[in-house]
Amino acid sequence: MQSANMLLKKIIRSSVLPFVAQHGMKKDLFPLSRTLSLSLCLKQDNSRNPSEKLDLDAWKKVMKSSLREEASETVSESKEVSTLAAAREILEMWRLAGRLVPENISEEQLKTFMECPSKSAKKKYLKFLYLKELYKKNDKRKMDEKRERRLETQEQASETNETKRSSFVCLWSSSMDRAYNWRVAQSMIFGQPLVFDMSYEKDMSIREVANTVRQLVLSEASNRRSVDPFHIHFCNFKEDSLYHKEFIKHYREAWSKLLITVTEQCYTEVFPKGKLIYLTADSPKVMKTFDHNKIYIIGSMVDKSIKTGVSLAHAKRLGLETAALPLEKYLHWNTGAKNLTLDQMMHILLTLKDTGDWKKALEFVPKRKYCGFVSKPVHELEKTLKLINTLKLGRRQEELRKQFAKNYSKKLTQK
Repeated sequence: MQSANMLLKKIIRSSVLPFVAQHGMKKDLFPLSRTLSLSLCLKQDNSRNPSEKLDLDAWKKVMKSSLREEASETVSESKEVSTLAAAREILEMWRLAGRLVPENISEEQLKTFMECPSKSAKKKYLKFLYLKELYKKNDKRKMDEKRERRLETQEQASETNETKRSSFVCLWSSSMDRAYNWRVAQSMIFGQPLVFDMSYEKDMSIREVANTVRQLVLSEASNRRSVDPFHIHFCNFKEDSLYHKEFIKHYREAWSKLLITVTEQCYTEVFPKGKLIYLTADSPKVMKTFDHNKIYIIGSMVDKSIKTGVSLAHAKRLGLETAALPLEKYLHWNTGAKNLTLDQMMHILLTLKDTGDWKKALEFVPKRKYCGFVSKPVHELEKTLKLINTLKLGRRQEELRKQFAKNYSKKLTQK
């Protein structure tokens, strides 16, 4: 028994007493029965070590102070709860009396309501909260009504689409697809080639490559629906490239069934150089007419940072002829770069191939980039201005010559 008491005393001296001296004694830290048993054990062992005694008076003071603090905290909390409950009762009475009181009010709003200095200020604050809640309800109601209307319109559209999808429409769409495919198949044998240069993957980011493939998909679709389509060639195309992965995402199983020519060879190896013309906006030479015997090359590149001269330098390295569309000749150019998207280029070339009308073809240029068509081509205006200037200069020289002859005759007569 004595050895157990000694062991218990050492544990208390090493762990419990320093903690009590540092933090004070809480009510729920040591129960009363535990403290009494500890004190009895220490009293039994007082005969051995009289110097080591537990100060029970200090312990009682600590416990009493902690009890007082807890009591004061509970009193303050109960007072606050009672005041909040009283304020809520007042608000309920005002609501029953017909005043503008919000239905839901938080504790923070209730505290600010209680802190208002006068009754009129409290009324104004409650009116503000009421109107705020009313606006929120109205907004929510409008959003719900919009959602319901949108769902109704979608359901009606789906019903009408289902009714429209008759056997005749399905037969018509399938027959048109067959006609389009037949035209493209004929263009692969007899049509004019159009080359897309797929060697610009290293000059673009992943996002730009995805945008390029999206534009190429639109170009292929517009070419397939054309009356006289091109024979599209994808040159410098590698199977493990980002272009290939993006095409697989768009076409899936239909990629292997497309009526186009895909090759890893360069276009200079497939076609003679004398027939190739590289279309680039940086070219100093302007394209005047569409030549049906030439093979036009378009760089498959979407350049967000507008790196000028990349396609022109590539064409010069290969020793190819270049050309730019005559945008300034026919359009009052407004703002922005003169680079067009690939699907816009496809629409322009198809229109030129069918009609040869530049004004009709350049209608596919976005309206934000120009402010109207030129009534006369620029070179014709320059010719007329030069003619006017020469005529004016000629008349002026004739007048000077006549004036000199008149003055000279007068001098001779005077002599």
